[in-house]
Amino acid sequence: METDALKVAVVMQRVPLANRWQPIQWKPIDISADSGLQDGGGRCLRNDEADARWLFGGYEVRLYTDEAEGYFLNVDSPVPCWFIMWRIEDIDGAEVAVPKQVTLSYNEAARLMDGGEQVDTLPASPDIVAHLGAFVQQHYRPEVKKKRRKPSFEGGAGVDQMARAEGGSHGS
Repeated sequence: METDALKVAVVMQRVPLANRWQPIQWKPIDISADSGLQDGGGRCLRNDEADARWLFGGYEVRLYTDEAEGYFLNVDSPVPCWFIMWRIEDIDGAEVAVPKQVTLSYNEAARLMDGGEQVDTLPASPDIVAHLGAFVQQHYRPEVKKKRRKPSFEGGAGVDQMARAEGGSHGS
């Protein structure tokens, strides 16, 4: 099951850094309801030496029941947030950070980062957090942890069974 799509737009900012290894930094600075830009379309809002800002729209965010744990981890954190995955692309001869995916799932963001992608965050607004919390309340069911009873160290069938389960016998 999934929810209706929420269309959002992201503003990316480039700022100079006083660092010889990394002269500039790109980061998302704002996320809002979509401004009507074409999917993935970008518009330069400002471009000078001190600051560059680009607006990108057309990102659809849906909530999926199979990502409920990731939403729970996000909404349960001290600062629930949006996760924005972006890549540097050439736009009219300039290198620009272009958002490729926007999500509210902590687990999805972790998978993207594990795959080597650049993911940054922006705090989610109270209404988005409330919506996310309601979805989590309705769809998230924590996995029941099963206690594993350890056999006594007196030997016997329990120790032999544990040894076989671990792929060998102990003491041989």
